[in-house]
Amino acid sequence: MNELNGHDFEDLSPGMSATFAKTISEADIVLFAAASGDNNAVHINEEFARTTQFKGRIAHGMLSASVISAAIAGKLPGPGTIYLSQNLRFKAPVRPGDTVHATVTVKELMPEKRRVSLGTVCTVAGKVVIEGDALVMPTSRHARPARE
Repeated sequence: MNELNGHDFEDLSPGMSATFAKTISEADIVLFAAASGDNNAVHINEEFARTTQFKGRIAHGMLSASVISAAIAGKLPGPGTIYLSQNLRFKAPVRPGDTVHATVTVKELMPEKRRVSLGTVCTVAGKVVIEGDALVMPTSRHARPARE
């Protein structure tokens, strides 16, 4: 692992995995609503949210999924990685105060373009809340200029 750039493409192998965890706070939900413009009442209005199938407020799906981005950027492949695509399937709600554990696993290496397919899963208390896959472009020793 390169301290500044995370794992280079050449260091990765199928089956490698890493996890990042974050507790979704009230502030996270309010700030995400402000930043995204998603002011859906199921996220910000407890009285309304109690009348829904969720029986209370839930975090934005994309806020919960952003923990995957943190796992990719900070853990595997790590700093310098470029996100190319992400597929998500939302399986269960995330509530304020829940801790989301995002695990990314190397599924396939594509050497011709230095791309990596990752399996992505988010859990809360062991229950899958989001699953999907991502395509990323990690750093590469072969793509960096040689030092003089």
